[in-house]
Amino acid sequence: METASSYIPILILFIVAFAFVAVIITVTHLLGPTRKTDEKLENFESGIKKEGNARQPFAIKYFLVAILFVLFDVEVVFFYPYAANFRALGWGGFIAVAVFIASFFLMYLYVRKKGAFDWEK
Repeated sequence: METASSYIPILILFIVAFAFVAVIITVTHLLGPTRKTDEKLENFESGIKKEGNARQPFAIKYFLVAILFVLFDVEVVFFYPYAANFRALGWGGFIAVAVFIASFFLMYLYVRKKGAFDWEK
């Protein structure tokens, strides 16, 4: 039987890690140089200078790809616990996963019917 005292090493690890990060941030803030120039304060992304306006509209397909990726990728992650415990779950687990796969397939058909995979539109 586990008691609360068995979690003390984890608590100590979190405290030491938090203290280390706090000390490093404080020391670098106090001892580091603070020369703020216009060039240093200019926004950049990945070391590339900005070009044009960031508020320009772009195709909704970028958002659609991201949403579909998250939708289908996250749902596939739920198959792992079933695969790890499929014998222990028995027929009840099998039926639950079958319903899950059926709903997953219905979502796929819905997205397909709406034309989300038609890249030429």
